[in-house]
Amino acid sequence: MAHFYVTTPIYYVNDVPHIGHAYTTVIADALARWHRMLGDDVFFLTGTDEHGLKVQRAAEENGLTPLEHADATSARYREAWRLLDITYDDFIRTTEARHTASVQALMQAAYDNGWIEVGTYEGLYCVSCEAYYVEDDLIDGTLCPIHHRPVELFKEDNYFFKLSAFQQPLLDWYASHPEMVGPESKRNEAIGLIRQGLQDISVSRTSITWGIPLPWDTRHVFYVWYDALINYATAVGYGTDRPRFDTWWPVVHHLIGKDILRFHCVYWPALLLAAGEAPPAHINVHGYLLVGGEKMSKTAFNKIAPSDLVPEFGVDGYRYHFLRDQPFGPDGEFSYEAMVARYNADLANNLGNLLSRVATVVAKACGGIGPAPSPDSHLAAVAASVWQSTATAWDRVAPSDALEATWRLVRETNSALEAAQPWKMAPGPEVDAVLGDALEALRIVALLAAPAIPNKSDEIWRRIGMLAAVGPLSAQRLPDAVAWGGYPGGLAVETGVPLFPRIVVRAS
Repeated sequence: MAHFYVTTPIYYVNDVPHIGHAYTTVIADALARWHRMLGDDVFFLTGTDEHGLKVQRAAEENGLTPLEHADATSARYREAWRLLDITYDDFIRTTEARHTASVQALMQAAYDNGWIEVGTYEGLYCVSCEAYYVEDDLIDGTLCPIHHRPVELFKEDNYFFKLSAFQQPLLDWYASHPEMVGPESKRNEAIGLIRQGLQDISVSRTSITWGIPLPWDTRHVFYVWYDALINYATAVGYGTDRPRFDTWWPVVHHLIGKDILRFHCVYWPALLLAAGEAPPAHINVHGYLLVGGEKMSKTAFNKIAPSDLVPEFGVDGYRYHFLRDQPFGPDGEFSYEAMVARYNADLANNLGNLLSRVATVVAKACGGIGPAPSPDSHLAAVAASVWQSTATAWDRVAPSDALEATWRLVRETNSALEAAQPWKMAPGPEVDAVLGDALEALRIVALLAAPAIPNKSDEIWRRIGMLAAVGPLSAQRLPDAVAWGGYPGGLAVETGVPLFPRIVVRAS
């Protein structure tokens, strides 16, 4: 059995969940669901990042302790993921004792190996990023390039990680592991950052106390980014359960946004090498989800919460849009009108209408009992091709391509129905053949679409009689389950309310 470990970034508790956070999380969830259907042993991790200066200041401003502030926001992420049917296996918080143990163990290993030393650091610091910048990186030499807010000059005693010593080892690692970062444009960006030259970087702070203490010098706490990155190792047993860690590491798939590429594709693999561990096997980097041409942020006033959209589109309609309409890699632009258009075209008109009219004609022409498909149907070859394209796309973390491939079978089946017009046929073998093929196509679509629209896929499965015949959709295993001919016929087919009721665009 293959192991599949997938992670989202851990989300910072100085923000509340919006559709940008949910975009990454829904993709991770869909990948986890897909690999469970393949029969893989899946571990899906998400969580919250709760230390750092930004959290400490925000808590003080609101008359709370940092932990009280973190508790409230972390709970909001759990609530958002429940709303979207996110099937994580572990939700990690960096304030947990297990994480403290893991961070201290990994950083101690790097320290013992001679890669961390004490010094004094002075630099320009963005509190929102929790990151230092050089003046050339700033807008007009004063503003953070991401948050467009003034940076602050910090000077304090720090421990430094000798990142500069890892320039060539990182380049060598990238050369021998070309699959490590994708898409290719993001891999090239990471290599470009390394080739520009690496500077030693601060890994500790003395100006704040809200963090994990260094085990060899408790006057310092770890710089929040090193604390945060190690969550991926904590969750699979680093420092506490070596056999478990060796089972799940390094075959991990990190999903991240491009704004944290440097930390994940340069700092994180270097730190792992310094501690004597292998870098992550896969880092999949996507662009920004823009609203009105701008990245969502706490200060931009353009944030949209998942709960703003789910009441109108449903959980599956929400999930489908962000998986289908936003190609993984480049920036994507969200608009309500585009979401309505995609929902109506793919879900209401194509898939929903296909199920509705097949069930209706089966009720009229077949007494509500679904016939078996034809072994030599032309749709059999379409289904086989769709399986290959869908599987390849999920494997390369391209959900929009996977769903485009799956919907080809929906479109081809609708075209076959339009050509045959079984609603005009008299009951008999000819209409049975047409409807049996359509039911088999619906069965296969339900399986292939389940990572994106799990609830509606289950409903298709139930209405065409498969739940009663073979058990839950989630118990089926790919690729065997999508072989043509799996619909046995003789099953009761239900009519029902529209699977995806059409949405009328709101007046502006």
